[in-house]
Amino acid sequence: MYAFLLSTAVIFVAELGDKSQLMAMTFAARYRARDVLLGITVATALVHLASVGIGAFIGDRFAEHQGVIAVVAGAAFLGFALWTLRGDELTEEEAEKARRSRGLALVAVGTAFFLAELGDKTMLATITLATQEGWLGTWIGSTVGMVAADALAIGVGAVLGQHLPEKAIKYVAAALFAFFGLLLVLDGLGWI
Repeated sequence: MYAFLLSTAVIFVAELGDKSQLMAMTFAARYRARDVLLGITVATALVHLASVGIGAFIGDRFAEHQGVIAVVAGAAFLGFALWTLRGDELTEEEAEKARRSRGLALVAVGTAFFLAELGDKTMLATITLATQEGWLGTWIGSTVGMVAADALAIGVGAVLGQHLPEKAIKYVAAALFAFFGLLLVLDGLGWI
């Protein structure tokens, strides 16, 4: 349960202000929100299943070095904090592809999200979490966290017709990444 709650919270925060939210709003302007959310859910579940597989493999292979893994994971989270501050924007080309997409919404949205999430910070954060926590809880939690954040973007975009307050979200997300990163480093060093 801890892995589920932690990964849900971390990935939800990581996704706030991410280009995936902008893609979700763009697709929602073209397709039904239900179809967009279903496409996001399928793509996210697949990407995060691979992510937890990689993370669990690393965690199992280096189990005797848990302190080192915790320090490296903490450093990764500090890097994610900086990445979040730098920002992640939807390019005009990506937005145009989302607007022009034709055919089945599930296929269009699922494919776009699957490709966009490969190597994204949420994928890397999921791998990092899975080195420390159970793979199943991490997988389900990270999927729920990402879908919830994208659903929030679709809902807010539909209601307000504008983007979420990006600067405030960016700073809160970066601060939370830094906080979790510092906790992991201190734990890995045996200081807490």
